[in-house]
Amino acid sequence: MSEGPQPSPRLAAVIASRAVTAFLIVSPIAAVAVSVPLLWGRAVHLRDLVLAAVLYGITGHGVTVGFHRLFTHRGFTPKRPLKIALAVAGSMAVEGSVVSWVANHRRHHVHSDKPGDPHSPHTNARGHLGPVRGFVHAHVGWLFTSNPASPERYAADLIRDRDVRRIDTLFPVWAIASLALPFAIGWLWSGSLVGGITALVWAGLLRMALLHHVTWSVNSICHMIGRRPFRTEDHSRNVSALSVLSFGESWHNLHHAYPSSARHGVGRGQIDSSARLIRWFEQAGWATNVQWPTLPRLTALAVLPVSSGGRTGTQRIG
Repeated sequence: MSEGPQPSPRLAAVIASRAVTAFLIVSPIAAVAVSVPLLWGRAVHLRDLVLAAVLYGITGHGVTVGFHRLFTHRGFTPKRPLKIALAVAGSMAVEGSVVSWVANHRRHHVHSDKPGDPHSPHTNARGHLGPVRGFVHAHVGWLFTSNPASPERYAADLIRDRDVRRIDTLFPVWAIASLALPFAIGWLWSGSLVGGITALVWAGLLRMALLHHVTWSVNSICHMIGRRPFRTEDHSRNVSALSVLSFGESWHNLHHAYPSSARHGVGRGQIDSSARLIRWFEQAGWATNVQWPTLPRLTALAVLPVSSGGRTGTQRIG
């Protein structure tokens, strides 16, 4: 007997992709909501918070320094071990594989806040509820669209890189490791299964959810509110409140004005831990050809005069 029309392979892949996306967005919050009442009185320990902070820093900088400033914009040239380490660390943030992440972000820059931008809050955001719909789309809604950026068009250089291609193929392994690692460390550290579970909840699921929403906030909030000290043709803005948690990514207006810059927070007091980490890599000899911003370049891009803190000429900033 006929079982009726079956979904096409492409439709099945789209459905599976959206199901996985929904799981990654909803499951961390749901798991925490269920786990905390069950573990009340022993739901969180200092070791869980320490482990969460360490893994947040490693995976978060894997995205900001690795996926973004290195692989997407070529802000510096790494030694091979550093390249591999950053690709793995970024993959463990579980924001997508390195090739797909880079392809989507490069597409965003090509069409920033115009038709074709995968996550602009301004395209098709009309009517009284337009800003709300735009925010939701830029923050999470775009993840459920079936129009991914073409890796062959936007990330062909990464596909040709054998190391990156292998790490990209192994993305499910890195995603599992991102949760298995805190569970194993928590179990060994505490000596109990409950310790492993609380570490999984706080240093695995909740850490992952927080990093996801901070990253998505750069797509949404940093294209809607904030300061615009540099000239761009889009709505990119600087949002200082997100600078610590985003590791300097929320100095988003400078980034769109000067995408290849290894430093985004160029003003006095603008925290940018990603740039500091790249500087350490450079000093250790692990990174070369770093694209540090210079005063003449920043002055040419600025809406208002750039404060240099007394520095002049072509001296780099940062």
